Order: sequence, then structure tokens, then C-alpha cells
Amino acid sequence: GAILMAKFFLIIIYLAFISLGLPDSLLGVAWPAMRLDFKAPLEAAGLISMFIAGGTIISSLISGFVLKRLGTGRVTLISCVMTAGALLGFSLAPSFIWLILLAVPLGLGAGSVDAGLNNYVADNYKAHHMSWLHCFWGLGATIGPIIMSWSITNKNSWRNGYTIVGTIQFLLVALLFFSLPLWDRMKSEVDSNPMNSPNEADSSEIVLSQEPHEKKKPMQRKGVKLSLISFLFYCGAETTMGLWGSSFLINVKGLPVATAAQWVSMYYSGITVGRFITGFITMKVCNKTLIRFGQLIALMGALILLTPLPSIFALAGFIMVGLGFAPVFPCMMHETPARFGKDNSQAIIGYQMASAYTGSTFLPPILGLLAARSTIQIFSFFILGYIILMLISSEKINFLYQK
Repeated sequence: GAILMAKFFLIIIYLAFISLGLPDSLLGVAWPAMRLDFKAPLEAAGLISMFIAGGTIISSLISGFVLKRLGTGRVTLISCVMTAGALLGFSLAPSFIWLILLAVPLGLGAGSVDAGLNNYVADNYKAHHMSWLHCFWGLGATIGPIIMSWSITNKNSWRNGYTIVGTIQFLLVALLFFSLPLWDRMKSEVDSNPMNSPNEADSSEIVLSQEPHEKKKPMQRKGVKLSLISFLFYCGAETTMGLWGSSFLINVKGLPVATAAQWVSMYYSGITVGRFITGFITMKVCNKTLIRFGQLIALMGALILLTPLPSIFALAGFIMVGLGFAPVFPCMMHETPARFGKDNSQAIIGYQMASAYTGSTFLPPILGLLAARSTIQIFSFFILGYIILMLISSEKINFLYQK
């Protein structure tokens, strides 16, 4: 019974990750149509995404506290209710101001789930689950633009797209509601079963890092600040691709809106397929190597975007950046308990999430503001720059932790 329950339970966590991904990619794709309705300037999308991510940063920072009080299951349920409500609100928003107001619960909903589920999985399940979970986030982020471009093309309405996604979220809410009693039972199962330790191979490493520290220590452990920097630039780059990729393809490469939406969706499917494959590779290859290779592939993809080659090369560049990004986030996340100690992992994962969302919040709007003053052509230089900064900080951590 316990094994069956653990399987069913993983399914719920996987579904929750799809629902985390769905809203993330909608705004960038819907924006060219939305801004016409609201008569808003191009860079206003950056403002909405700042409010979404602002909410997410706040909820990731307090996630440790909230999760302790309420437990992962309840937090996931409450958060999904907030996201679903906000998405339906988007579909009804009468004016731009409403989008800003609804962006806050949309963001707050995402942060705690993300931090909670990530820590739950990093602590209780093996590395390939981490990759596959984020693969499901990518699945959500891939389906989002497909639903949205279908709504814009066939129903001539971006609002319809938000309605559909909001409804899907509410179905998940129902599922979570009924599975709530499981979360507490599962917690006691996992606690009493030593088989579930996430990294059997790294147990020596974990023991090493369990010398007693005072409470205020997590941030002072070596490499933690560097890991925050790599999360910042990783998410900055990932979100910038998603939010401005469409506008770049339309304005620089001259693609029609629906095609641009499909290509951005291909970028997300690069992340998704990449994470699916990564899950298998983690069984043979260590996280460190995967992170390094992923970043190098993304770097090559970004270089392709810089070239004035025919537009089909831009599609290849988008897919390569997506494939390269695939292992980076889940592998860096899964390394956390192994690298910095299990006792610190909940706190540090909360900080990493906050840092990741800080990247998602501030880096894309900066590009939007500069692009509005100059041209969206600077898009590819920015992507390249972010990837290089991420690569440097992540290699510095490897240097610190050489055995």
C-alpha cells in the first residue's frame, strides 16, 4: 500500500508542476494582442511580470516559515486557489490596472509551492525525479502558449486563453483538496523509511556537512552566494527568452504573431524534452557535469541568435537555448542538500528561489525598457550576457568544492 501511495503521490506533485508552468509563459505570448486591447506600451508587460515575480519573491522568502506552519499539502492547495482565481481574473480584467492587481496573487501563489515542492523532492526523492518534475513545469510552459495561440487564432481572443488555463488550475485544486490527508500520512511514511534518502552515493558528503552550525549560518556557507548569483542569471535568461522572444521574432525576424508564439512554445519544449532526457542521464552522470554542458549548449544557441542568418536559424537558436537550460535549474536545485547540508537545505532553497525570482523580476523589464528606448535587437546580446555570467558563477562554485 505504501509504495502505491508514494506513486500516486508523485503523480500529484507532477501535476502540480504542470500547473506551475502553465501561467508562466502566457503573458509573453498574449501580450502583443493584450497591449492593443489595453492601449498599453510594449514595456508594460515588464511591469506586470515584475508584480507577479514580486509576489513570488515574497512568498519564497517566507516559504520556510509558512511551510512549517501549514505543511506542504495545504500550502500547495491554497496557492493553487490563488493562481487559478488570478488567471480567471486576467480573462475578465476590464483595464490594465486590474492586471497589475491580479499579478500579486498570481505571484504569491507560485512562490511557496515552488519552494515547498522543490525541497520536498530534493529531500525525499532521487535526482531524476527533480529533472522530470521540472520537465513537467516545462510541459505546462509549453502547453500555455499553444492554448493561447489557439485562442488568439481561432477565437480571436486572448481572454479565452486565460479562461481555459484558469479552469485547468481549478481542476487541480479539486485534486489537491481530496489528496490533502495523504500529505500528512506520506510525511510520516517518508520519515520512517530510510530507503528514500535522495543521494545514497553522496551520503558521505552529507555527513561531512552536518557539523553543528548556529541558526544564522546558511548564508555564510561557502558557495551559497555564488549559487544565488547563478540562479539569478539563469532565471533572468529563461524568463527574458519567454517574455521578449515573441516580440524579438516579430520585430527583428519579421514573423507573424501566431508563428512567433509557436516558436516560443518550441523553446519551452526544448526545456521540457531536455529535462525528460536529463532525468535518465542523472542516473549515470553527476549534476555538476550536466550543469556545465547545459550552459555551454545554451551559450551556443545564444550565439546563433546573434547572427544575421535566415530566420529558421533563430528557431534552432531558441531550441538550443531551451535544451541547454533544461538540466541547469533542476540539477542546481538537487545539488543543494548535497552541497550545503540537509539541515540548511530548506532555508537555502528558499533563498535560491527568491534569487531566481529576483532574476525573473528585474532582468526582463530592464531589457524591455532599453528595447523601448532603442531596439529589440539588443535581445540576443542580453541573453548571451546573462548566460555567460551564470556560467562563470557556477564554475566558481565547482572550483570551491573540488574534492
